[in-house]
Amino acid sequence: MMLRWSAALFLSLATCASASGPEAPATKGSGEDRPKQLLLVSFDGAHDVRLWARSRDIAKRADAHFTYFLSCTTLIPRARAGDYKAPGIKAGRSNIGFAASVDDVSVRLDHIWNARSEGHEIASHTCGHFDGKDWTKAQWLTEFEAFDRVLTNAWKDNGLANREPEGWADFVRHDITGFRAPYLSAPDSLFEAEREHGFRYDASAVTHDPALPVNKRGLARFGLPLIPEGPKERRIIAMDYNLFIRHSAGIDHPSKGDEFAERSYRAFKQAFEAQYNGDRMPLQIGLHFVTMNGGAYWAAMERLVAEVCPLPDVACVTYSEALDMLDERDDAEVTPGAM
Repeated sequence: MMLRWSAALFLSLATCASASGPEAPATKGSGEDRPKQLLLVSFDGAHDVRLWARSRDIAKRADAHFTYFLSCTTLIPRARAGDYKAPGIKAGRSNIGFAASVDDVSVRLDHIWNARSEGHEIASHTCGHFDGKDWTKAQWLTEFEAFDRVLTNAWKDNGLANREPEGWADFVRHDITGFRAPYLSAPDSLFEAEREHGFRYDASAVTHDPALPVNKRGLARFGLPLIPEGPKERRIIAMDYNLFIRHSAGIDHPSKGDEFAERSYRAFKQAFEAQYNGDRMPLQIGLHFVTMNGGAYWAAMERLVAEVCPLPDVACVTYSEALDMLDERDDAEVTPGAM
């Protein structure tokens, strides 16, 4: 059973720029020593167990790794909703609901652990998907601590302690190093809290074009790009919900799924080729665990991933893997002996 999503859940993501971007540069000479083109595909929420299975299958077939920005209320059955309290919100509230049952949680936990074992990344999307634009640093830290507590104790709290994998607590403590804010709402207090909590990167920004992450006082900040889309090539955030708003005003039209899938694929592929044939900036594409407009946006992503990820000069990687590769690239470019 899918969690309930309100019509206004991602309203703040619907805004997009209208300017057209420059044409992609011509393909550089094949003799150049060029870095691999990085493609970062991520999923916000990570709740529907059917889409866990589907995404992992896609990755296996395409030799890809994905980043799952997990919402922790998906590990709390509705019967225990009162166990969670967001800053400034009554206990038991969540914008994305809670898990349907303990059995639902059990299957999701297996997917999380198996995905991690397959090289995918589990990152944080907080718990109840509230807009923290007015939260203080202390309130963000409270939400981070709630996420860690729920994830650490998920097996035990759901009566599944006998099934908890060895190394689970260490995984929660050390492997969850990235964060994306609900609604991409990222005040300065968030970045301060992320640094104190020990996050390595944030993925909440929006950039005009695909760009390298910016390191600010030890925190790498990634931005989803605005990509040209549709007949007029108006720019839009490279995320499924924004396409859903543009294509059908947020009203589901499964009968037009093929049309919307083709438009989205063309936008994704054009954005990919602009970088692949150009400066090879990492390209980020964000989705949710919801199949909008008949699954159009998942279909577009699957088509792109199947085509480009197996290429020898392309790496479809997690955010953490991308950071490692970019760090290695920077180290290789440093002149020996330079300060």
